[in-house]
Amino acid sequence: MAGKTSKTQMTLTTKTVAKPTAAEPTLLSGGNPQIAKGYGEAPVQAYIAAMPGWKSDVGRRLDALITRTVPNVYKAVKWNSPFYGIEGEGWFLGVHCFTKYVKVAFFRGASLQPLPPGHSKQKEVRYLDIREDDEIDEAQLAAWVEQASRLPGERM
Repeated sequence: MAGKTSKTQMTLTTKTVAKPTAAEPTLLSGGNPQIAKGYGEAPVQAYIAAMPGWKSDVGRRLDALITRTVPNVYKAVKWNSPFYGIEGEGWFLGVHCFTKYVKVAFFRGASLQPLPPGHSKQKEVRYLDIREDDEIDEAQLAAWVEQASRLPGERM
């Protein structure tokens, strides 16, 4: 068998090469970063840094807007998505990457004025989908974030 490679050796080589390094989180379907569950600033910033392409800029802008609007915001990454809430009160907002957009979920969005545009199967939840070339109405988004932060949060 001189000069030949066994199937087992080829499989092991392929698997070894395909694994990302520790600095490179795995991207799940739709390009959503796989980030370990964690509370605080560090896991959220790791998620934002791992968002692919233009989505990372959207993530930074969203995080900055939320932090400016709700200075005492509590942050976490759960289920491979950043969550924002009030400590001890629950979560009011989540962010998730999809192939062509970043989804902002307002967990009590049906109580916001005006209503965010995206419907949900869940009665209380409303969404805002941000695509690559979308102009973000930061004043409206900040108003929704501020309103959402005053509503009862979700316990997750």
